[in-house]
Amino acid sequence: MKTRKTYDPDFKEKAVSLCALRGNIKEVAEELGLRPDLLRRWKREFDQYQKNSFPGKGKAMMTDEQREIANLRKELTEMKMERDILKKAISIFSVSDRKSTNL
Repeated sequence: MKTRKTYDPDFKEKAVSLCALRGNIKEVAEELGLRPDLLRRWKREFDQYQKNSFPGKGKAMMTDEQREIANLRKELTEMKMERDILKKAISIFSVSDRKSTNL
């Protein structure tokens, strides 16, 4: 079984910058022992996401704005859950208050 090679983000960025410097993706790919289509994909990703490229381990690539939106959505979900818990607690306590005052 063939093992899959992994490359760290630093290597990918350096390979992309080398392509930009030389202007020949195929030549750089051969020197680095990569497939030219892989290097083209890295270049395309880097052009689109810049410093957010190559997050690794299955994490989605996002621009800074997309990352902020995702964080805000997560925070909003947590706040809604806290609000719902507090609403339930208030209703439970108000019911028990009514029972104790009617005795």
